[in-house]
Amino acid sequence: MPTRTARTAWNGGLQDGSGQVELSSSKVGTYDVSFPKRAADDAGGTTSPEELIAAAHSACYAMQLSAFVAEAGGTPQSLEVTADVSLGPDETAGGFRLTGIVLRVRGEVDGLDADGFATAAEKAKQGCPVSKALTGVEISLDAALES
Repeated sequence: MPTRTARTAWNGGLQDGSGQVELSSSKVGTYDVSFPKRAADDAGGTTSPEELIAAAHSACYAMQLSAFVAEAGGTPQSLEVTADVSLGPDETAGGFRLTGIVLRVRGEVDGLDADGFATAAEKAKQGCPVSKALTGVEISLDAALES
């Protein structure tokens, strides 16, 4: 399996500095980052590590869920996955930490009922490589079929 690379160039201190994250392997873009905007409610056109983790987690989860739906005898027609990644204070070690991830999936699936879909969704939460990498963060799941 391949290794993927991203690169960040940062200038300045935490509060007054800024940087750019480059998705080096795919070359699909370079994105601005800054700590003040990372910690603000309005991202103001910049991304953050949390948003990039959310993107990685939602994509990985969707792929894993499509595999487990098929393994359970279903056919995924569409899966819409949202990942909300929260940042907050680290009361134990100081600084900040990821305080939680909420995965929300809505699916249109042939051949599985709601219980079968829920089972595949939970299995995907456990089996997704990004979920496995984030075992130190509480991950909750809201999964449902769309009618």
